[in-house]
Amino acid sequence: MAKQCHEIDYRILGDDMQAVVVTLDPAEQVIAEAGGMLYMEDGIDMQTSMSTDKDKGFFGNFFKAAGRMVMGESFFITTFSNSAGVRADVAFAAPYPGKIIPLHMDQLGQEMICQKDAFLCAAQGSQISIAFQKKIGAGLFGGEGFILQRIQGDGLAFVHAGGTVFEMVLQPGQTLRVDTGCLVAFQPSVNYDIQFVGGFKNALFGGEGLFFALLTGPGKVYLQTLPFARLADRIVAASRHMGGQRRGEGSVLGGLFMGDN
Repeated sequence: MAKQCHEIDYRILGDDMQAVVVTLDPAEQVIAEAGGMLYMEDGIDMQTSMSTDKDKGFFGNFFKAAGRMVMGESFFITTFSNSAGVRADVAFAAPYPGKIIPLHMDQLGQEMICQKDAFLCAAQGSQISIAFQKKIGAGLFGGEGFILQRIQGDGLAFVHAGGTVFEMVLQPGQTLRVDTGCLVAFQPSVNYDIQFVGGFKNALFGGEGLFFALLTGPGKVYLQTLPFARLADRIVAASRHMGGQRRGEGSVLGGLFMGDN
């Protein structure tokens, strides 16, 4: 069967603040979250719309766009096309420190379930939709895991995760308990549920939240070490601790003897 998605080439640049450079042959296209473009070379055209699916009609595209907003993405999606006669590049930047993960969808069963704001870009022909959790417990207590993204296609897709990324392959029946915010993506063959941390002191003072994401194999799982929500919480806490004032750096006494100039 012929591939439905365009076959694109890519390279990932950088370490902690990465970018993915997608090289398009003439007439090839890539879709991306609106606002994620870093640069594009001559010959690349961009078109912003509610959906890339022309067969859905206005209301179908409107509901798909509204679904992306629920997932934390933009209402609009942008298509980048190479209208030149030679190969040309378009690049997309990561929104915060972390890693860009290339997903070879044809090797992953043509479907992946991801955290709601993970999608960065994908080859034309890919479909992005909502993946609600079927289990009430996972929906009510899953935190970031309540509303997930479903990426479908047989080409390349790119998602972004915070910090360092772990790739794990769960065997049939193998279980893994994960902080709900650290789960980035998993194959639909992996069963996803929520488990109570257990223990009074663990729940109140463990610092890991009240629930774990319980994953049961088989299938591939991607984890991140620094969820954006955790990073944001640390920044807010540090800002409150400093009281919005400058502090001397490099010394615990700096704040006592250094005032604003």
